[in-house]
Formats: sequence, structure tokens, C-alpha cells
Amino acid sequence: MIEPKKRAIERIKLEPAQQLQLENLQRRHFLRGGLTVGAMAMLTGCNLQDGDQVDKVLWAMSRWNDRVQAWLFSGQKLAPTFTQAQMTKPFPFNAFYGQEDIPDLDLSDYLLAVSGLVRDKAPWTLEGLRKLPQRTDITRLICVEGWSAIGQWGGVPLKAFLEHIGADTTAKFVGFKCADRYYSSLDMPTALHPQTLLALDFGDVALPPEYGYPLRVRVPTKLGFKNPKHIVEIFVSTDNPGGYWEDQGYNWFSGI
Repeated sequence: MIEPKKRAIERIKLEPAQQLQLENLQRRHFLRGGLTVGAMAMLTGCNLQDGDQVDKVLWAMSRWNDRVQAWLFSGQKLAPTFTQAQMTKPFPFNAFYGQEDIPDLDLSDYLLAVSGLVRDKAPWTLEGLRKLPQRTDITRLICVEGWSAIGQWGGVPLKAFLEHIGADTTAKFVGFKCADRYYSSLDMPTALHPQTLLALDFGDVALPPEYGYPLRVRVPTKLGFKNPKHIVEIFVSTDNPGGYWEDQGYNWFSGI
């Protein structure tokens, strides 16, 4: 997802020192936006100027916020579902690049790689994924930019896939690598949530390019940037793999 302000800033030529200062300001803005009111109250009296100490405080508060959200999360409480009449048409395209830069994948030789703490690391074809149990939900995707849209997604429950490959579900994280350089990760309880899908379909058709073909993660209990598209690898880890936006300051848990 490219934010309009960021696109405008990138068109301005800056000296290296100016660029670094701007990136630091942007990062702190993202972090402050992810903090609770209580966490920000703890920063009263801090001089929010450039400095590693302020960054450390902000990052610490963001991670604290992650832990609170994880504690409140219910692995069985379902996100709201909707009817076909309530679906958003057209469903918006969103990425960190323009629509003309959607990755061009050859579906004839597509394989989903599997790695990390799993028993079976054999790659998966799309045909193989479609033989696993399937689920379809009509849910709302909520973007951090302030818009939302309702769409129908079908595919393999991530829990069923992880169980099939013998994933160590006591590990804390499931990570995703994408064909467009994007990457993200989920906490294990969210990965095992019944509505978290490896989405193969949008509406009644195979996943179109603009919505993440041939495979995306659909997580209706998370903000939109936690729903990576064009998945080429899934891995299970005890270490937090971070994410494209998360590593730039967005709140990692980002539950809704």
C-alpha cells in the first residue's frame, strides 16, 4: 500500500541527511499512531525530537501494545460475515505499487514453498491446495488508510494446511513471502483461527491478479496489510519474521 503523502515525498530530491531525518520522522509517526492512549500518556514530558532514545520508547510501547492485543484475542470468536448483496463492487485494488506493476506469475509452474518448523517440506501445487478442505466467507477488509470493502473469499483454512504439513503449532509465528517483495507474518493463534484462509478464489472465480493471484492470505480479524498477496512461501518460526510495513513502524499484531 502506498500512502499518498509518501508518494509525494518520494518525488522530492533530498540530501542523504535530510532523507534519514525524514524517514525517522515517518517511522515515529507510524509508531505513535499504533499506540494506545495509555501508552502515549507514559510519554508525557518526552521531547519528541530526533534521537534513538525516543525511538526505543516508541518501539517498546508498540510491542507492549502487541502483547495486549494478543492477550485479548479470541481464537474462536468469528469476524462478522455478510450477504452477497452487501459486497463492495467493484472491490478496490490496493498495494504498495500501482496496478501496472502487479507481478506476472506463470501459473503453469507455480509451486508454494514450505519451510521452517514443519514435518513435510514438499512444495504445493494449486491443484493440491484445492484438494484440501475448503471454506468460503464474505467478510470486510479494513485498510489502515481508512477505507473498507466487503468481498467473498474462498480457499483452504490455514489451520487445515498447517495440520496437513505437520507444522509445529507450539511455535509462535507463521511467515509469508510474496512474489512482489512483500512479506508479513501472523501470530500462531490467528493463523489457526477458523476464518484465516489461504485464499484461492475471489467471488465465484479463481483469484484475479489484482487481488493476489494465485494465492493470498485472508485474515478478517486483522487490518488489510496483514493479508499478503501473491504468496510463494509459507514458513513456521519461533522468531518474529516481521513484515514489510511492520518493520517500518506499523503495529505488528494489528487486530480489529
